[in-house]
Amino acid sequence: MRRDDPQEVVAGRVGLFLSEMARVAWRAIAANPLRSALTALGVVIGVAAVVALTMVGQGTTQRVTRLLEGLGTNLLTVGPAQGGRGPGGGLVRGGGPATLPLADAYAIQEAFAGEVVGVAPVAQANFQLKYGAQNLRATVVGTWPDFAQVRNAEPDRGGFFTWEDVEARRRVAVIGYGIAQDLFGGEDPLGQRLRIAGIPFTVVGVLPDKGDQGFVSTNYQVYVPLSTYLQRLSRPEAGGAKVNTIYLQGADRDRLKDLQEHLTQFLAQRHGLWDPQSYDFSVTNQQDALESVNQTTRAMTLFLGGVAGISLLVGGIGIMNIMLVSVTERTREIGVRKALGARPQDILGQFLAESVVLSVGGGLLGVAVGLLMARFVGQAISVTPVFSPTSIVVAFFFAVVVGVFFGLYPAWRAARLDPVEALRYE
Repeated sequence: MRRDDPQEVVAGRVGLFLSEMARVAWRAIAANPLRSALTALGVVIGVAAVVALTMVGQGTTQRVTRLLEGLGTNLLTVGPAQGGRGPGGGLVRGGGPATLPLADAYAIQEAFAGEVVGVAPVAQANFQLKYGAQNLRATVVGTWPDFAQVRNAEPDRGGFFTWEDVEARRRVAVIGYGIAQDLFGGEDPLGQRLRIAGIPFTVVGVLPDKGDQGFVSTNYQVYVPLSTYLQRLSRPEAGGAKVNTIYLQGADRDRLKDLQEHLTQFLAQRHGLWDPQSYDFSVTNQQDALESVNQTTRAMTLFLGGVAGISLLVGGIGIMNIMLVSVTERTREIGVRKALGARPQDILGQFLAESVVLSVGGGLLGVAVGLLMARFVGQAISVTPVFSPTSIVVAFFFAVVVGVFFGLYPAWRAARLDPVEALRYE
């Protein structure tokens, strides 16, 4: 004769007890569907907001990361001092006043030959472009051939200009995708004469479509040899040629911080400056800029998530209020159950189960609503939300905890009711 395992018997009884409690709780909730739905609404909104904000926040972080990496990897940027202070972090800049001596770029190229794979000084300004009857205003950038590698600006048609073009001061240009579309339409720009401020330049390359890059867009930029730019398009500078920015691509990503420090010291010595507060330049690290953006995004996501968490607390308070009302309305029912032999823990479990079912149902619905919200918000701000199982689990778990916490007091009150007084209650 087969004997049942005591552990299996206990587990079966517990499962049967929980399923029965869930069935009774659901029947009590279904008896007032509108009130139950409004009670769970706070939990739904809270969970949905947490899920949506987390997914959109992570998507925004990834978008900014791809944007900065698309502007060049292992990137250091030398620019004018920020607010008269020493070197610091910040986003990769594309301009600023032309205060850096071009001689600094030559010196950096020579002194850091083994530590950098490319140096690209930049001088830029806006000029009128014209081809045939078409014209538009765009940014013209004078730079060196290394710019194509340093800033991920390799043309998909034609090629970038060469050092020979720089030395010969040739009037050649590489144009962005948007300029090629607007000025040349369906015509092939390669080999055509484009006028910049009335000066003819031959188009030798066209960049691929980089899309909307936020604060920097290469689609509407023209690149020409720096020597040609300084001779033909800019005014003579007192004390030698000046540039807006100098970009460098480090050879080793892990040593980028050391390279930044060495470069800062090198430029300080060249400029005869010993106090960091008096530096007339700044050296920024792409990784620092990226981390700064990510920290800001994470802080904003946490802040908004905290605000959304308040909705969960409000929803929990709503659950507690409705459960207290339910205890009052069902006082005679509680008295009858106790008179028929129900123990205080049975009554406690019944009302606690109703609270948990409300919070679990609201949590599940909130997750579904949050996924839809993330999709629509992402489409509205052109961000691809990142699916985050951790945030979903945390939000759902918090919803369950809210249901248990705020349902415990009403359940405790119901369990402590005197059966005689409960039966007399009108």
